[in-house]
Amino acid sequence: MIEAVEGSSVEETVWSGRWVADRLGIGLTGSPELPQLLGMAVRENPKRAHLLVSQVLGKHVPQRPGAVYGAGLRLGAAVRAVLGDGGADAGPVVVLGYAETATGLGHCVADALGAHYLHSTRRPVAGVVPAGGFAEEHSHATEHLLLPEDPELLDGDGPLVLVDDELSTGRTVLNTIAALHRRWPRERYVIAALVDLREEEDRVRLAEFAASLGARVEAVALAQGRVRLPPGTLERAQALVASTRSAELGECGEVGELVRAELPWPVGLPDGGRHGFTPGHAAELESVLPELAARLAGALGGAERRVLVLGFEELMYVPLRLAGALADALPAVDVRYSTTTRSPVLAVDDPGYAIRTRLVFPAHDSPADGPGERYAYNVAPGVERGRRFDAIVLVLDTPADTPELAGLTALLREVTDRVVLAVVPSYLPAESRSAEHDQRRNLVSGLNV
Repeated sequence: MIEAVEGSSVEETVWSGRWVADRLGIGLTGSPELPQLLGMAVRENPKRAHLLVSQVLGKHVPQRPGAVYGAGLRLGAAVRAVLGDGGADAGPVVVLGYAETATGLGHCVADALGAHYLHSTRRPVAGVVPAGGFAEEHSHATEHLLLPEDPELLDGDGPLVLVDDELSTGRTVLNTIAALHRRWPRERYVIAALVDLREEEDRVRLAEFAASLGARVEAVALAQGRVRLPPGTLERAQALVASTRSAELGECGEVGELVRAELPWPVGLPDGGRHGFTPGHAAELESVLPELAARLAGALGGAERRVLVLGFEELMYVPLRLAGALADALPAVDVRYSTTTRSPVLAVDDPGYAIRTRLVFPAHDSPADGPGERYAYNVAPGVERGRRFDAIVLVLDTPADTPELAGLTALLREVTDRVVLAVVPSYLPAESRSAEHDQRRNLVSGLNV
């Protein structure tokens, strides 16, 4: 389905949280830059009423890749300032990002610090024993796994930096630290987020938690503020979702073409931090980005003014860096970046609302928790044709390149002239490669019986 809801016409400079604030009475106060960093939308989630939509994360809102990467690097610089010179002396810094939203952000922070990186994942990998796991209390999909290829990655004396897009209460990150500290105790943790929206009692809880561990736990963010939720907000939000159904846009013009771009991906280079990503991997990726971008540029038609590089759920960092390299290769083209997501959110095509359109399609990577709907927000142009992308570069990993992918590509072809599909090989740790080899050997033995 291609979905949107038409809304009133207002100035483009209106805050993209105004629609929600007017109807639910939700207030956002704090740092002056908060309205530029955050908009708001209404979740289709019985646990939470609203979604704070980052303008610089590259998840729900297509953004220039330089703005997304720059925000991550600034957050990394803020972490470095907190760590000071003594942080590196305590041992190598390890950065841990949260799936799915902060996998790319955490990677950018690791780049800024020159640190080893790992992100949590909801995708189990055969043959890889989880080093840990935790639950995200308010999420619609709660299971997170830690699957480092190097079993010693989390067993160090240096600071551990935990990165999320926002701190609302801090409970998830404290649960993570508690679980990790029981197995791999260390002296220092830093919590990093684009925005810190905790209440005073949440900050007191953090201080008490750190004292109970006997460790130093600090928080850093690019902006701080508070969210005011009037009584009954959840119930009113659910009623709003029920009464404001997203409407199909229908046909959006001629169906665009679908082409594949074969990327010369280096053998052994991980496609992200699911199993760990080292500074050496970062340097190797940096060296091949121009060639990868040239291959993508060659697959485009050459007449594009606006191009979207669309990543896939947890696969955020590589599409972001490809988008940045493509923008460098095509300086006359407005290149934007965002990714698909599991999160169900109401779409309202109004400038005062952060999620203006959505594409709804079936999961296409055989997820462990079974089939379900997936979403791509602000990709369809909606009522404003100037928002249309001339081409969309869809970047996936190999497990997502399945027959079910046709559901998404068909929708993308309705809203753009050309879809370029680029598939990056999903990195498998040695344990998984061995398990895969054993499975194939057993299959062959069975066929020979």
